[in-house]
Amino acid sequence: MLQSRWWSWAASEPESTNPVADEDGGDCARNQPKDIWFLAGTFGTRAARSCPVPAGVPLGFPLVNRIGGTADCVQFMDDVEGSAVLDGKKVQADVYRDQAVTVEGTVGNPVTGTDETFEGTGCGLWVQLPGLESGVHTLKIRGRAADFATGVDYTLTVAAGS
Repeated sequence: MLQSRWWSWAASEPESTNPVADEDGGDCARNQPKDIWFLAGTFGTRAARSCPVPAGVPLGFPLVNRIGGTADCVQFMDDVEGSAVLDGKKVQADVYRDQAVTVEGTVGNPVTGTDETFEGTGCGLWVQLPGLESGVHTLKIRGRAADFATGVDYTLTVAAGS
């Protein structure tokens, strides 16, 4: 399941190298699985990141997301909105509500705050894209729910044969 896998990926690094806390993209390749390339939003700020991305590997990322209890997700999704624009073209987001997620965290991660298994309810707006063609791509991610807002401008460099 996309959400559980993404949350575990996001919780797999301590704050100093965490992809959600990453300001410039220097940590975006850490702990990436081979079958999907995850991208991250922020903890409520804006960021500009440059990342190398392998050719042919699908991308998965939230526009805005939350993990907690069912009531947390109901409130969060009440007025959620977001967008993703790849190379100037808007891409479709999927709405995920009330999905059970299991997250494996590491010591010092800022996502769950624990290195124990965390179970909760995940929700948000999510995007899955097929692998990108070789070249440089721009991706603008924006998301908002209540008083929380996030935004990342990605420059994604896909090398042939990577």
